[in-house]
Amino acid sequence: MKKLFSAVIIALALMFSVNANAQLQFGVKGGLNVTQMSFNRDVLNSSNRAGFYIGPTVKFTLPIVGLGVDASALYDQRSATVEVADAGEEKLTQKQIILPINLRYTIGLSSVASLYFFAGPQFGFNVDKDNDADWTWKGSNISANLGGGVMLLNHLQANVNYNIGFGKTGEFKASELGHGRSNGWQIGLAYYF
Repeated sequence: MKKLFSAVIIALALMFSVNANAQLQFGVKGGLNVTQMSFNRDVLNSSNRAGFYIGPTVKFTLPIVGLGVDASALYDQRSATVEVADAGEEKLTQKQIILPINLRYTIGLSSVASLYFFAGPQFGFNVDKDNDADWTWKGSNISANLGGGVMLLNHLQANVNYNIGFGKTGEFKASELGHGRSNGWQIGLAYYF
């Protein structure tokens, strides 16, 4: 019993010493989306369009190891221009709340700057399904982020990532036109308090 009690005390002491070195930072993130829609039919053509995202973010870092996690709750708006054969151009706009959760690895260059790389899932929930086009967005979607960036002065962060959609994100109401998936580049800035 005495050995068990000692082991528990040592484990708690180690856990609290790791947590004392851990850093939790809250901030605000925003950026630019460049969306690319791909479709399962050849009767459609799409072009890249710009959008944006903005919202709160949190970052948890273990500075000894360089590993960490960041999570955000962002308002995201993406759009694409779609050309349907014999129907002309239509603009599709997706408005959603996205929840990216990324595992990070940071390499400190100096006390002024560090590089980081990240990857993780992103969960999206559509908040507006109205479109000018004959298109229906799925209620939710899952995608993956893969990217990197630089952290300056432990407060300002700039990053670039590619967001890869899993499965279809929407479909035309006319079934012969098929469904589509959106991928996109994201360029962003964040400020941590």
